[in-house]
Amino acid sequence: MLILSGTLKMPPERLDALEDAMNRLIAATRPEEGCIVYSFGRDITEPGLVRIYEEWESRELLAAHVKTAHVAEWHRVLAEAGGAETSLKLVEVAATEPFA
Repeated sequence: MLILSGTLKMPPERLDALEDAMNRLIAATRPEEGCIVYSFGRDITEPGLVRIYEEWESRELLAAHVKTAHVAEWHRVLAEAGGAETSLKLVEVAATEPFA
């Protein structure tokens, strides 16, 4: 399993304008083969900061996701909105177990 985790930061008023595009991206991505979790969450302590969290079954399926039309559309909309400061990291997970 792969985890893609990171942040997207921009002025809060610009972020508000991207909410519909984010919802479209999430709705199109979640049914994709290999997508386990795909979410964006606003940080409640830092306006304009979005936490990105994804889980994928494999590198190949994540690579296929990056090439989809809805990801291209997201990048276009984000660029038109003035871009954002982003930071992402990819973590390869060897094993998982429940944590109580």
